Amino acid sequence: MTAHTPYTPPFRDRRLPFAKRIDDLLSRLTLDEKIGFLHQFTPEIERLGIAAFRTGQEALHGVAWMGPATVFPQAVGLGATWNTDLVRRVGEAVSKETRAMRARDERVGLNVWAPTVNLLRHPLWGRNEEGYSEDPKLTSAIATAYTRGLRGDHPTYWRTAPVLKHWLAHNNETGRDVTSSSVRPRVLHEYDLRAFRETVEAGATAGVMPAYNLVNGRPNHVSPYLRDQLRTWTDDDLLVCSDAGAPSNLVDSEHYFDTHEEATAAALLAGVDSFTDHGTDSSKITARVRGALDRGLLTEADLDTAVRRQLSVRFRLGEFDPEYDPYALTRDFDTPAHRALALEAAEQSVVLLKNSGGLLPLAPDTRLAVVGLLADECKRDWYSGTLIHRSTPLEGLYERFGAERVEFAEGVDRVLLKTRAGAFLHVPEADSSDEVRGAEGALDPALLAGRTDLPALTVDATGTELALVDWGEGVLTLRAPDGRYLSVAEDGRVRASADQPGGWVVQETFRLEPHENGFLLRHIGTGRHVSVAADGVRVAEANPEIFELVVVERGEDAVTRITSQADVVLVVAGNDPHINGRETEDRTTLALPAHQERLLRAARAANPNTVLALISAYPYAVDHAALPALLWTSHAGQAAGTALARVLAGDVSPAGRLPQTWYADDADLPDLLDYDVIGARQTYLYFEGTPLFPFGHGLSYATFSYADLRTRTTDGSLQVSFTVTNTGDVTAAEVAQLYTRAVDPTVPRPRRELAAHERVRLEPGERRELSFEVPLRSFDFWDVARGGWRREPGPYELLAGASSEDVRLRTTVLLDGEASAPRPVLLRGLDAADFDEQSGIAIVDRTKTSGDAVTAAQGTSGELVYRDCDFADGVTEVTASVCGDGAVEISLDGGAVLAVLTSNAPDASPYAYSTLRAGIIAEGVRDVHLRLRGPLRLAHVGFSG
Repeated sequence: MTAHTPYTPPFRDRRLPFAKRIDDLLSRLTLDEKIGFLHQFTPEIERLGIAAFRTGQEALHGVAWMGPATVFPQAVGLGATWNTDLVRRVGEAVSKETRAMRARDERVGLNVWAPTVNLLRHPLWGRNEEGYSEDPKLTSAIATAYTRGLRGDHPTYWRTAPVLKHWLAHNNETGRDVTSSSVRPRVLHEYDLRAFRETVEAGATAGVMPAYNLVNGRPNHVSPYLRDQLRTWTDDDLLVCSDAGAPSNLVDSEHYFDTHEEATAAALLAGVDSFTDHGTDSSKITARVRGALDRGLLTEADLDTAVRRQLSVRFRLGEFDPEYDPYALTRDFDTPAHRALALEAAEQSVVLLKNSGGLLPLAPDTRLAVVGLLADECKRDWYSGTLIHRSTPLEGLYERFGAERVEFAEGVDRVLLKTRAGAFLHVPEADSSDEVRGAEGALDPALLAGRTDLPALTVDATGTELALVDWGEGVLTLRAPDGRYLSVAEDGRVRASADQPGGWVVQETFRLEPHENGFLLRHIGTGRHVSVAADGVRVAEANPEIFELVVVERGEDAVTRITSQADVVLVVAGNDPHINGRETEDRTTLALPAHQERLLRAARAANPNTVLALISAYPYAVDHAALPALLWTSHAGQAAGTALARVLAGDVSPAGRLPQTWYADDADLPDLLDYDVIGARQTYLYFEGTPLFPFGHGLSYATFSYADLRTRTTDGSLQVSFTVTNTGDVTAAEVAQLYTRAVDPTVPRPRRELAAHERVRLEPGERRELSFEVPLRSFDFWDVARGGWRREPGPYELLAGASSEDVRLRTTVLLDGEASAPRPVLLRGLDAADFDEQSGIAIVDRTKTSGDAVTAAQGTSGELVYRDCDFADGVTEVTASVCGDGAVEISLDGGAVLAVLTSNAPDASPYAYSTLRAGIIAEGVRDVHLRLRGPLRLAHVGFSG
């Protein structure tokens, strides 16, 4: 007898290309099974042997939300390293731990939602910690390195499948699901799209996640740019995963569609392939898809397109070839190599901002006074894993200098809260395990509840001394002597129960509100006041307690007590990543919170040798005139304290560089919702003021010289080289930066723009030649007159140096290009959004699927300028495509109004355009000025005659 070979369906045949295998599998799926693929949690298909799958695993700087893992510096800290090789290795370690954790917990996903490539346009954005840089070139370089590490280097199979966040122009948490970013075409192409494009084109990206906001009046989840831009950059099947709850927002908060069936269909047709909504419950999304199919809004072929993209990712992850998956047996988790890498990354992210008189590095026998609210903290953020190891600055300094040479004062205000009856709040002793909230892992930490196993606060005659910290704007935390923060659980009782502030709605923050002769204590998370009842302390709607705040010791008094006799004082200040600047909450100011300013002033007054170390997720505007030394680092993960101590001691020369501009004052900032980096002169590219510290800035314990700048133009690129020499007496790394600048541009261009960089480690006296290839397309700009890229012919300056402002070498090259030409308005007219300048204008959606229009931002008036419009031998008529109520006034070269087109349709649909006509006389090349009055929308202006 002859044995029969078991039948292998084509989708299981690894000899076939993925595309053919996916075709086969798609042909075997029923319509209901295809619908099931569209939710984040895809069910098992037992009859085909296909496992359940979920999109999404947070992995921004380590595996997050799934319990203990190696925690690396925040993304902004990784950006500050300017080291693509290091960041690639971090990505590799994170993906290995993802695989290792999945081997023991199937809830851990391999489709990782990282990195975040939103540009750090505005330093008050609450999620500043998640991005890499304000510069698109640096952002794409770091993001590409991270995705390459996450992907792995096998030509066929991927270790994890990274998804880039958050598409597109997303830099505000205030009203993030209802606000629209007005992004003019030049900013869109030269700035916001660029970081995504260069990362996608590098080939290690599995997909993107649209952001909650709208761009030019249209929600990102129905953005035409997903089709017209993103999917044209690669031949790969990119998977687009919605952000959590965003599909429902299209109807519920944004009111962009009338029904969820319409919204779901529109998102799917725009390019969203996986819907993250209603947690693990897929029933609502699948019902909406079925409804859209029944109404003819979708076809089965539309579903096939989305399912194909998900299957493409799953095939690349080796799911269908487990015996050939090179990463299937990866078990690297919390290894010595990963711990060493976490330390290396933390060290490389430290930025030395100032070092007058060589106070740093500290001598080995230095007597240190260490003070500050973050001196003995190792903070986690929303996208951190649970710390396996932790190192605070204080612990690092104890280890490096010896505990006998280091004194510490945290600087909290120590207080008692006294009731009207004369009793004091009391924290009972707790007999409970020292568990850490979230250590067990949770797919959504927003769902974690506060602990109820500990006793609620009571009152007694003596009370419990609490550590009070004001994190700014009156937002307080109160901590018990055992280190636990006062928190409120679902039962409304106040307990000392949290190891740190945290959660989607933070339950550990309070406000003291003046009332009569005392204070009401409002719990911010619930909005309720603290009340004292017979069964304990709780928050309640009625009967709030009026407290007297008894200050036992002010923080600055403790600081003064230990600082005067020290050789050097180190003040460690910064932010808690869950308070006043985080996801869902933007900052309101660059200023350091007043409590920490008090401590800094006290330290400086007691000892002039005061060093300030800022540990924060974003820049601050600090007065450093009286400070001899200043450093910054992000919340740098598990090795943060050891790394900072090694830099202070000189074991490591600092070489971090600022990935964004540090502004001197809030007055230097545009409105948070002003996304026009060109018109508002934002970021180092366009900012014309004097920054506190410029983009790319960072000092070293060594000095470096630059020489021998050479250039050579080849086909399609500019070859640039120069030498860097370590002229100091310690081994150190320098970040050599190359910038470009158009010398005589006809349109506003960046003051300077990063073209390339390299972090290079040099021994004393060592000299290294660095070479860069700069594509000539890097000198192009988006020409709104022609709707495409153009390079102007003429001189361009190349600047090499240690920061965007510390330029050591410069030379000028002449480049060929295309000369500017007047706008052919007789042929094409003027698309309203293709303006050269604007004031008071917002770009809005022309239709729900594509196109832009403009309107007065406040519904009153706005102005537009279109330069160099060619009317040839003359025109006699102007037309305008408008909708709504208002008028368009037309003038030339800023002169008198020549025509007014008035629309009287106050109740018209915002997409019901009509054409208005008026006579006008114009000839030659002129600048067209338009003034919009009223809330009408303008899509296009044409000329004829």
